[in-house]
Amino acid sequence: MKIKFYAPHWGNTLPFEVFCKNVKSAGYEGVEMDLPFEKEDRQEILATLKDHDLELIGQYWQSLERNIDEHARNYAKYLRNLIEAEPVFINCQTGKDYYNFEQNSRLFELATQMSAQSGIPILHETHRGKCLYAANITHDYLTRLPDLRITLDISHWCNVHESLLADQVEEVSLAIRHSDHIHSRVGHSEGPQVNDPRAPEWAEALETHLGWWDRVVARHTDEGTPLTVTTEFGPTPYMPLVPFTQMPLANQWEINVHMMNLLKARYKG
Repeated sequence: MKIKFYAPHWGNTLPFEVFCKNVKSAGYEGVEMDLPFEKEDRQEILATLKDHDLELIGQYWQSLERNIDEHARNYAKYLRNLIEAEPVFINCQTGKDYYNFEQNSRLFELATQMSAQSGIPILHETHRGKCLYAANITHDYLTRLPDLRITLDISHWCNVHESLLADQVEEVSLAIRHSDHIHSRVGHSEGPQVNDPRAPEWAEALETHLGWWDRVVARHTDEGTPLTVTTEFGPTPYMPLVPFTQMPLANQWEINVHMMNLLKARYKG
């Protein structure tokens, strides 16, 4: 089984052409990103990706509206915009942590309908502040809505539960069975991102995350199904800064390339 790796556009400050050149040179297969509504701007992005032979994972994160009716309208609007670009799939930070089951399920059903109509798979990310913000909450949704497929960004749960989840084995196992995409960021008990996964003080957190990802890879290998990974270490405020100077403690791009190469070597067999 070949695992495809994608670079996050999140945090990029370079011209998009230069960014894509760097992404391709580093060995990624594509980019995960949102898209503008302006047709010309969207087409320019898609053309640049094509010029560099890069695939697109569409990304939705703009779940800002408190009112569920307004939220659902905008959710559909953003999904339609991404679907028009014909990405490999769409990764959604769906819903709100304060919406009830019926409200969040309304959004899941909307995504399911749009996916069926378009043929574009839509996955739902485990993310703080969104519907799947915690391990136990996600377990409930996956039990009651067993067709949901997810993006596993388990770093968020480490932060939410203030632990490396040793006491939530069943919840993590169910999530792994539903995971078709990984965000390979390493979290810890006090935050969703360690400052640098190469540092020895984060060895336990890194090894714990690798163990979770190993299980996702093993499942897809056994089932013969595709798996994708976005190396999603982020910029500030995810990346800690030095006080007063506001200089980042580490280099986001270098860490993400390191994570890709680490996982490529780990799973090359």
